Amino acid sequence: MRGRSAFTTACAKAAPAALAFALLLIAWELYARLGGIAPTVLPAPSRVLQQAWENRAALAQNTAPTIRATLAGFACSLLAAFILSALVDFRPRLRRALFPLLIASQTLPLVAIAPLVVLWFGFGLLPKILLVALVTFFPMMVALVEGYTATSTEIGQMLAAMGAGRWRIFWLARLPSALPYFFAGLRISITYAVVGAIFAEYAGAAKGLGIYMLGAKNNFRPDLVLAAVGVSSVLTLVLFGLAVLVQRLAMPWENARSERAGREGRSEPSNEDRP
Repeated sequence: MRGRSAFTTACAKAAPAALAFALLLIAWELYARLGGIAPTVLPAPSRVLQQAWENRAALAQNTAPTIRATLAGFACSLLAAFILSALVDFRPRLRRALFPLLIASQTLPLVAIAPLVVLWFGFGLLPKILLVALVTFFPMMVALVEGYTATSTEIGQMLAAMGAGRWRIFWLARLPSALPYFFAGLRISITYAVVGAIFAEYAGAAKGLGIYMLGAKNNFRPDLVLAAVGVSSVLTLVLFGLAVLVQRLAMPWENARSERAGREGRSEPSNEDRP
């Protein structure tokens, strides 16, 4: 019963977005068909789906390298964000030394830095991993550092009074307190991961969605370009959904709190019902 209620609630939350997306596709289809627009300029969504199905083998072959680069780069980004944030938390002086450099790294235009990374490290998987990590690690690191500083001082003092050392306080108090901040940064970073991998492939690769888009653009096939864009969007949504799922599994107390707040909100009488 509870599972059915959760499914119904999820469907109700997703309904407005699904309706808006459907209306957008209908408007796009009508404009492309009735507006006299050539398919080589703006193909209709039906044509994009048709071409995506007919070229599904090529799309699948080019999607696999992008997924590998995205997952490997994001894993390295996650590890780097955790290690650097822990170092900054244990050594506050490092924050003043590292943060200006990290902020400067985020000002580098990816279009300019991607060809240089490919030139330095070749056309293999390594430059894609580095570029994805460069794009995604900063929001997670900042979120973790802010989460550590939001830890209640009373909890730290209580653990210290019980004989806990700095490392144990970090694991028992500071890291759990940073989880909500971390997952907020994770959801932001995950939306950039696929884009970073595609930019890296644009700069130089043998296969990948970036190379597929580049070839379709050079052949004046906007339908295939949009098909690849659709695949990359689906990948991003899947990764975002996985991040939300991991958050729910890692923080079950937050789910219970949200459900309780929702029940209290529904049970609370409105202003019109109050005497």
